[in-house]
Amino acid sequence: MKYLFLAIALFIAGLAFGQSDPQKKGEAISERDTTISNPNYDKALVEKLGGDDYGMKSYFFVILKTGTNKTAEKELISESFKGHLENIQGLVQEGKLIVAGPLGKNENNYRGIFILSNINSADEARELLLTDPAIKNGLLDFEIFTWYGSAALPEYLPASDKIWKLKP
Repeated sequence: MKYLFLAIALFIAGLAFGQSDPQKKGEAISERDTTISNPNYDKALVEKLGGDDYGMKSYFFVILKTGTNKTAEKELISESFKGHLENIQGLVQEGKLIVAGPLGKNENNYRGIFILSNINSADEARELLLTDPAIKNGLLDFEIFTWYGSAALPEYLPASDKIWKLKP
């Protein structure tokens, strides 16, 4: 009996949801239908940012973590992290890094994040990360993930340059 009830419920749900889909009735989806398309759509901006029809694109999300080098050599640490910050600025200027920042203390020894843009592969991302002195010297290590996010993410960068009072 419960299987009969389940079959009837699935049949009714299929009818209800199937009829609400205009493509299943042979109707074309209108781009003027604001329940489907965006009246604020800016094709030039989408092309500039490399977005898809959903306003999204692929990035590389990087988690920086404590590296294997446990040195206490202050000069190496200082120079490496100075170079790390300079590297960040260079990658931002090249349009390859759009988000960077430290993480608070945590049990995973995660130290910070990067979101890399305009990178073609994980191998290219890896090569780019190895230009960072703190990574090269083993003070930081990393994990790379493919991430699908808003293509508008880089648009915050011009505003972010106007809100800091002291150089980070």
